[in-house]
Amino acid sequence: MAGVRDPLPITELQKTLPNAYAKLSKIAEKLEKHYKDMQDIEFTIEKGNLYLLQTRVGKRTAKAAVKMAVDMVNEKLITKEEAIMRIDPSEINQLLHPVFKRGAEKNFKLIARGLGASPGAAVGKIVFDPARAVELSLKNEKIILVRKETSPDDIHGMEAATGILTAKGGATSHAAVVARHRGKPCVVGAKSVSNKEMVIDEIRKRLVVDGNVLEEGTFISINGETGEVYLGEIPTESPAITNEFGTFMKWCDSIRRLGVRTNADTPEDAEKARKFGAEGIGLCRTEHMFFQEGRIEIMQKMIMASNTSEREKYLAQLLPFQKEDFYEILRIMDGLPVTIRLLDPPLHEFLPKREELIREITELKHTGGDSKIVKEKEEILNRVEELYEFNPMLGLRGCRLGIVYPEITRMQVRAIFEAACQLYIDGANPVPEIMVPLIGSEEEMKHQRFLIEEVAKEVFREKKCKVKFKIGTMIEIPRAALAADKIAKYAEFFSFGTNDLTQMTYGYSRDDAGKFIQVYMTTSTKCRYCGTELTKELKCPHCGREYEEKPENILKIDPFQTIDSNGVAELMRIAVEKGRSTRKDLKIGICGEHGGDPESIEICEKLGLDYVSCSPFRVPIARVSAARAVVKKKLKKVEFDK
Repeated sequence: MAGVRDPLPITELQKTLPNAYAKLSKIAEKLEKHYKDMQDIEFTIEKGNLYLLQTRVGKRTAKAAVKMAVDMVNEKLITKEEAIMRIDPSEINQLLHPVFKRGAEKNFKLIARGLGASPGAAVGKIVFDPARAVELSLKNEKIILVRKETSPDDIHGMEAATGILTAKGGATSHAAVVARHRGKPCVVGAKSVSNKEMVIDEIRKRLVVDGNVLEEGTFISINGETGEVYLGEIPTESPAITNEFGTFMKWCDSIRRLGVRTNADTPEDAEKARKFGAEGIGLCRTEHMFFQEGRIEIMQKMIMASNTSEREKYLAQLLPFQKEDFYEILRIMDGLPVTIRLLDPPLHEFLPKREELIREITELKHTGGDSKIVKEKEEILNRVEELYEFNPMLGLRGCRLGIVYPEITRMQVRAIFEAACQLYIDGANPVPEIMVPLIGSEEEMKHQRFLIEEVAKEVFREKKCKVKFKIGTMIEIPRAALAADKIAKYAEFFSFGTNDLTQMTYGYSRDDAGKFIQVYMTTSTKCRYCGTELTKELKCPHCGREYEEKPENILKIDPFQTIDSNGVAELMRIAVEKGRSTRKDLKIGICGEHGGDPESIEICEKLGLDYVSCSPFRVPIARVSAARAVVKKKLKKVEFDK
């Protein structure tokens, strides 16, 4: 018990004290049957007599928990429902991602903490430049991409990296969302252990944490589950998927009511998600398809075009890329629904950087650069200035883009229907669902629906075939939830985009909330009047103020990780009721990042949604969570009936 001697295997007891061993085995079996769970038993033997000191439920890894639950059902000790309630959905991550070897991190220095945005353990060399990350990954080097925050320009580096670490950002920041989609460990909004800002010097290529200067190439280890960052190379191990895990997941699928789809933007993501049990795609973000080399340049030219004919010229170049992507994704999901969201980019994500253009023009003028190049860059800068938005997240994006520039919607919808028709001709069963983003009014939905149907007729006439499709919208603006009955006249399905819905309901920027959200979730122990640390008696030793009760957290949960049950969930409830009052068969799901959160899934079950959609690696978690939500509902009903 004191840990001063190395223990012997329990089988040694059978050789040395067979009577005590037989008695202990009998008691252990009896206790396990009584408590219906694996027991951690403390005992002592004195003069041949066995004394039981205590028993409690034993700790176990996720892999062991699944095995024990399945074994106990097979032994008829517990029911399948009880087995499902034994497994914490968040522990399923341990079975899907590499983890640190048990206890290994104790031997390494903890240098920073942040928000665990995408689970798993990653070890690699610090790299600050995405292009450098690609270069080193081609040499089979393991890389941790370290940035202040990531943007679409960093996608190639994020793909190449083993893990991602950012100094800014929250649960729905660009880094967090992309990392979860790619199944890469990620820590965002990291600060030093002493809670100081983590300084990233991209020019000198170094990271400064609490006075420790880490140059590019230094090895660090990150835990995307806990948000911890360590100095050095912590040994990792790959999870082993067992037969018991497959059996357990079948039980969950037989009990759950909610469907589970995935958020996937590439054929690779779609393939991965199907293997994890996804029943379709609940969100395919089309803007993510343009970030590849050879596409983003055309996309930039299209956005910067000054007239319709010029814009249509670049859209015609983008059409084949879109058609190819849609064909592959619909083919992989053959027979399953694929919800494709029309273009919804804050435009600044695609435009050349305003500050960089100004710097380049200034340098060219100062050094006597080519006047023709200066003029070209000045023309680009003028167009960027014209398109510049003070608040791009509330600017020209979503359906507004398709209404102002209908040719963009036409191109995307044509690509979808041409791909679907080709698949149908090839003998497949495509099930496209076209989702109009950021709708706030009935008129916006009506406008976009008319446009989509018009293009569908054109393509079906040209291809001499028809495919079934649905048109719906993303409910992400509070007004859309309140006007859901009117919008449902023109929408056959709703999908809650809870990232933006939370952002707009709270008035918190999801990209900047990381700066204060942790403070909001930490109980303050300081006097509200003078800031002095309070005593245990809750009396300020400085100003003498007394507090009747302990200060409470401003936020109980991070609303960007778990749906806010009082505000956001209430808007969702209103939208469900109003939408189905107009259209009884209205299909309703959720595709925000909350779609893979166990507590949020429980809220979705209560609201009567049809499905949840989440990143590929969270699909198994969602399947388990959906089953648990049904069991919990049943248990509460039994309790109520009693």
